[in-house]
Amino acid sequence: MTRKERFARVIEYFSQQMPTAETELYYDNPYQLLVAVILSAQCTDKRVNLTTPALFRKFPDPVSLSKASFEEVFPLIRSISYPNNKAKHLIGMAQKLMGSFGGEVPMTVEELVTLPGVGRKTANVITSVIDKQPNMAVDTHVFRVSHRLGLVPRTATTPLAVEKKLIEHLPEALVHQAHHWLILHGRYTCLARQPKCESCGLQETCCHFQKNNK
Repeated sequence: MTRKERFARVIEYFSQQMPTAETELYYDNPYQLLVAVILSAQCTDKRVNLTTPALFRKFPDPVSLSKASFEEVFPLIRSISYPNNKAKHLIGMAQKLMGSFGGEVPMTVEELVTLPGVGRKTANVITSVIDKQPNMAVDTHVFRVSHRLGLVPRTATTPLAVEKKLIEHLPEALVHQAHHWLILHGRYTCLARQPKCESCGLQETCCHFQKNNK
């Protein structure tokens, strides 16, 4: 099966199985999503969703968060991984939003990565979810699933290399959707240690399955 055929099959499958796939983080506006994504680094969406309601009640916008102290933010995110660094990042992010962007979350990757706690992956999530820009955030799920399905070559050994290969072969209008397809497939079916191959509809496409079931 050629790579072009693999992409066609994967797109067909997910279009039928997950036609409305979207982020599992809870948010009401770009500011809340930005906060949630920063908190989600090396942490589960479930844990983030349990944490953000209290945080958003106390700091409902960049203005209030920019004036917060570490001692005010830290207890609210104590259960999140790396709470020390993330508390500092959240405050710094809000201050940068107020100082450089008039309190509005910018919608370009180049601007977003200037915010404390925001790397390329986070910036890609924000722009693709909020603005449906054709940007592909590559986390551990996307990285793993892309390789197992044979969507990217083995030589794509970094998140940026995987991102470029996926964007190269995906229709531009589907990139933001494909991001969620691959994440959710990795989160619930193509698990890292024990993938649920028996219940996966992509067995004939999957290089990992074919290799282990000769």
